[in-house]
Amino acid sequence: MKNRIFLALAFLLAGHMTIQAQGGMQRRTVEERVKMTMDKMTPELSLKEDQQTKFSEAYTEFYKSMDKMRQEARESGNRPDRSAFKKLMDDRDAKIKGFLSEDQYTKYTAAMEEMRKDRGGRGGGGRQR
Repeated sequence: MKNRIFLALAFLLAGHMTIQAQGGMQRRTVEERVKMTMDKMTPELSLKEDQQTKFSEAYTEFYKSMDKMRQEARESGNRPDRSAFKKLMDDRDAKIKGFLSEDQYTKYTAAMEEMRKDRGGRGGGGRQR
């Protein structure tokens, strides 16, 4: 009997530790995500100063819209609408295409495709369902 109680407490403690560890992985702010994107894409695309500003603005708007959509879905208890997410990405890419050269945009789409592959193709930071 004592062994069962001890085992049950051990499982509860292990579960609690796992939850605590996951709590430390909070979502980055919009500014942090834009900075990470800029740090990767600026050298990769050889962005000029005016392009950097426009690129940063496009991603800031995109990340804010994504966060808003996720929050609304969370509050309503529904899953985020994939088609709405796709529209946001398409709108962002259309804006970006407007100020990148043809060569830069080709590199951009290749980099985006590579990032999608790194995430496992479905988003969620590499998790696959």
